[in-house]
Amino acid sequence: MLLASKHAKDKSKLDMPDMEPKVPLVIRWHLDIPLIIGLLMCLCMSLFVLYSASGQHIDMLERQVMRTSLAFLAMIITAQVPPKFMLKFAPIAYIVSLILLIMVELFGDISKGAQRWLDLGIMRLQPSEFLKLAMPLTIAAFFSRETIPPRNINIVIAFILLAMPTVLIVLQPDLGTGILVAVSGFIAIFLAGLSFWWLLAACAGGAIALPIMWNYVLHDYQKQRVLTFINPESDPLGAGYHIIQSKIAIGSGGIYGKGWLQGSQSQLDFLPEPHTDFIFAVLAEESGLIGFIILMLIYTFIISRCVYITLHTRSNFDRILAGTYTFTIPFYIFINIGMVSGILPVVGVPLPMISYGGTSMVILGITFGAIMSIHTHRKQNFFS
Repeated sequence: MLLASKHAKDKSKLDMPDMEPKVPLVIRWHLDIPLIIGLLMCLCMSLFVLYSASGQHIDMLERQVMRTSLAFLAMIITAQVPPKFMLKFAPIAYIVSLILLIMVELFGDISKGAQRWLDLGIMRLQPSEFLKLAMPLTIAAFFSRETIPPRNINIVIAFILLAMPTVLIVLQPDLGTGILVAVSGFIAIFLAGLSFWWLLAACAGGAIALPIMWNYVLHDYQKQRVLTFINPESDPLGAGYHIIQSKIAIGSGGIYGKGWLQGSQSQLDFLPEPHTDFIFAVLAEESGLIGFIILMLIYTFIISRCVYITLHTRSNFDRILAGTYTFTIPFYIFINIGMVSGILPVVGVPLPMISYGGTSMVILGITFGAIMSIHTHRKQNFFS
């Protein structure tokens, strides 16, 4: 009887269907909680600084919340897109972006001496911003099936793919965005396995191109920015005014800062563009070295999480794309803080996730959404 009972139980277990492993909710929604926590901390800091930088205008704060919400929505939507779809979509994204840049050159809307926008009637579109996403995506897709190190002919083709949109962006003229697109593409090529000799050749080519760019590419106002960077005191009330006031704000903050809403340079309107490009000067003046350290710790947490995701990817495409998106973020941070503190020329790059803005926030949201997608789709495959 005991043997029959045991046999019946064993048979009932065999007849039961296999239980599907339970996938965690955050994995099903393709969200990465540590990364979201870091981004929310950045958002909180941004709202505090922006309220002071905007002259305590609640309207600007509300608009920033709406734009940030749109960026988070873009992040969540992008996180649902499988990396294999991104791989297939990459050529389309590159071709469409290139066509839009050519349309800007032919029919673009001119504003403040620059031809960077397409007037669509209901809105103005700046196609160069999309290259910050499309360029790493294109290079990652191009090298997705390549061995490491890649063949020389493919490296040459990758540099051509990088050069075409970069030249069109610089001709708008938009040197700042052109540099960012070029750097993002170069990082992607480097992560694909660029050898030391190619790296050395690229540096040598850049050095040779500098005098050519100075004489034939840069406009007078761009040259003036470089000269002002070298000696801002040569025109303290003109071209050097921005950087001088910014350095005064940063230096006067000291260790503990002057206190929230107590910054003289920002509150008395000495500091230009305090809510966008120069928002770091407001933060440094009001919260001092302590505020700077807190911001850097938040950035370090976010970037470290992205590096962790990159190191745990399983394919060339995932590794190159996640790595490129990850390492362009500290480059943006370095450019903004460098230009605000006077160690780099002013090129108009916002501080990621802190500065007031719409397009830049949405672009960052899509960037982090792609990184989450790469991580969570790998995890979901593990559970399935």
